[in-house]
Amino acid sequence: MAEKKANAAAEPDYVVIESGKTTLKDLYTKEDWMAIWMGFLILVIGLLIFVPRPPANMAENIAKSNDIMKAEAAKAPFKTIAWHQAANAKKGIKALDEPIGKTLKKYLSPPGGWTSNPLDALILNQAKVDALNAKGKAGYEKAQAVAAAALTKAQASEAAAAAAGFKDAALNAQAETDIAAWAAANGKISKAKSKATVKPMNRIPYLIGLAVVLGIFFGIGKRIMGQSFIRFFVGFFFVFFIAVLAYMAETQATMKHWGFGFPLWAIVFGMLISNTIGTPKWVQPAVSTEFFIKTGLVLLGAEILFNKILAIGKPGIFVAWICTPITLILTFWFGQRVLKMASKTLNITISADMSVCGVSAAIATAAACRAKKEELTLAIGLSMVFTAVCMVAQPAFAKLVGMPEVLAGAWMGSTIDSTGAVAAAGAFYGEKALYVAATIKMIQNVLIGVTAFCVAVYWCAKVDCAPDQKVSWWEVWYRFPKFVIGFMIASIVFSLIDQSLGKDVSSVLIDQGVLRGLTREAREWFFALAFTSIGLETNFREFKPYFKGGKPFTLYVVGQSFQLTLTLIVSYIMFYVIFVEVTNAL
Repeated sequence: MAEKKANAAAEPDYVVIESGKTTLKDLYTKEDWMAIWMGFLILVIGLLIFVPRPPANMAENIAKSNDIMKAEAAKAPFKTIAWHQAANAKKGIKALDEPIGKTLKKYLSPPGGWTSNPLDALILNQAKVDALNAKGKAGYEKAQAVAAAALTKAQASEAAAAAAGFKDAALNAQAETDIAAWAAANGKISKAKSKATVKPMNRIPYLIGLAVVLGIFFGIGKRIMGQSFIRFFVGFFFVFFIAVLAYMAETQATMKHWGFGFPLWAIVFGMLISNTIGTPKWVQPAVSTEFFIKTGLVLLGAEILFNKILAIGKPGIFVAWICTPITLILTFWFGQRVLKMASKTLNITISADMSVCGVSAAIATAAACRAKKEELTLAIGLSMVFTAVCMVAQPAFAKLVGMPEVLAGAWMGSTIDSTGAVAAAGAFYGEKALYVAATIKMIQNVLIGVTAFCVAVYWCAKVDCAPDQKVSWWEVWYRFPKFVIGFMIASIVFSLIDQSLGKDVSSVLIDQGVLRGLTREAREWFFALAFTSIGLETNFREFKPYFKGGKPFTLYVVGQSFQLTLTLIVSYIMFYVIFVEVTNAL
């Protein structure tokens, strides 16, 4: 009993705390700094794996595609069939398709999809594979037929436009429309083919191998910080097992359709355990929410590349960097002045979660204002529910009113919290919508560090200081979540690498190699482990004071409604009134 009380006293009730001056020892004993070093280690490993091993004839194939695209662009005022074919050929050059990339994929891939039998997510025997391929064959053949018919029509339209010397505006417009329709139909062939060419698999050995590697990886970090490697390693397998179950719940056909992703299931499964039988004592050393997610956020920084931010131009930056801070400030004001929320830390954490980019911003903001763990959990839970709703409802509404793809993409990219949900919603609406949505979400993610810094300054200046006390910049530094520094450095370094390699080579080696072949998959696993940990350390009774009067829910509904309206208006003004030339070029 005494030991339990001592442990409770040693465990902080807020997300993170760093006090005293930073010393050399802090650089390897503090969790924020350790997350940075471990994140950087993974990024360096990714660079060493993929950059020295480019696909065979990469430079020649890229040059060949570029020559064709350049010639076709000079020939016609629209993107021709040959232009699209060359562009697709270039997109198909990926470092992750090399042998080492395929090996990594076997270990890092989550459980597969399933409908009625959960074991299908882990094991597919030959009989099951044959049944799935037979079912998928009809869809694949249909997709091929549709694409072939679309290609014939596109070829006829392009030939007619060419016969007129590409000077007939009506023929050019018709050719552009028919070629776009063919490109969209052609893009569906790959997805249909994957359902008709399923192979037997057994994910269990690879998942066990991944669990061992991650257990050792994080266990070493824990040991360097002065904690027990063995106790962490033993408990880690339980946390990993729940994370696997969360992934399996996500990949179930109905859950996947409605957008209920692994973050929500990881929290739910964890909370069911912690609030029924209780989290076993031997598991508790491995319940490390902040350690997992901070390391994942450092990896996320490497995905924020400056060239992608600049590619969409000023309208995207205006949408992300104007609507977001306005929504953040107004929802915090609304929570304090109108709803009279007792907890300012809960208020600002929900506001950041909803307005910036969901979980990542919530973690950074909660650390900056020292929010309690249950406040962070509540904010994340609300985010998961609204993300699932918006991922389905927003593209459906956009289709209902006939919203242009660029406008829909900008609207969804700035208002749907999760990056994965943004991509899913954008892909549902169209390829152009996906590109715009994903890019704007990336631009918005830059604000994670800015938000954390501003919240740290505000809390030191207005919330936690005496009335006449001046801002202590040392206190701001102590309060500022250090892992955000790793996030920003990763973004800068990988942006410089991206620029030095050039757009095409970087796409092959960095985007389709280091990021998609290693760090993004690893980050998703780290997040799954973090959400599982949140559930395992959360007690339902702790939420009771925060749900009083339904204020958190009201804040989220009002804030999200305001953000949806403001972002739609600003997106239209930026993309269709002020910067029309950018929209036309997309």
